[in-house]
Amino acid sequence: METKTYYTTLEKAGTAEFRERGSKFVGYAFPVQTAEQFKAELQQIRKEHPKASHHCFAYRLGLDGNNFRVNDDGEPSGTAGKPILGQIDSKELTNVGIVVVRYFGGTLLGVPGLINAYKTTATVVLQTLPFIQKPIEINYRLQFDYTQMNNVMMIIKQFNCSVLSQDVQLFCLLTIGIPINRKEEVLYRLKELLTVEYTPV
Repeated sequence: METKTYYTTLEKAGTAEFRERGSKFVGYAFPVQTAEQFKAELQQIRKEHPKASHHCFAYRLGLDGNNFRVNDDGEPSGTAGKPILGQIDSKELTNVGIVVVRYFGGTLLGVPGLINAYKTTATVVLQTLPFIQKPIEINYRLQFDYTQMNNVMMIIKQFNCSVLSQDVQLFCLLTIGIPINRKEEVLYRLKELLTVEYTPV
């Protein structure tokens, strides 16, 4: 099996509405990197819809398939979070969160009706958004003397690495993400600089 070098995620956030027998469902989809980021988005959506009956959600992070969460927020078990996650997975997306807010319209939809409504809302919101492919990265921590800053930044730019954190003083600490398919080249170039130490994170 060929190693994947890219993953697919959402380019930006978006929202869409779906109505079913008086109930209104508002879907929010957005790119996220961490569970903390997702929680912050969810809190914001709850603030925007304080009177909604339910705030159901699903997210998937990372590439190992193990980092995901679903929440039915009071709906019958398995009727909301799972169908939402199912739509993220059917599009093979990761680092994506979807929240579906429901305003109850007075008519009970039943289990199949709920599953369909949450699934459809997630589908509709994903249809409105562009997907992008991002390189899978391996994170490294770099330590080097400030005099090497330009050389290091040139390598980072040349190989499209991303800078995740930096602490720049006389002695610099950088955490960078190296695209997995350029790892050998980047590490080779860093090694050539001699005074740059690098360790996987």
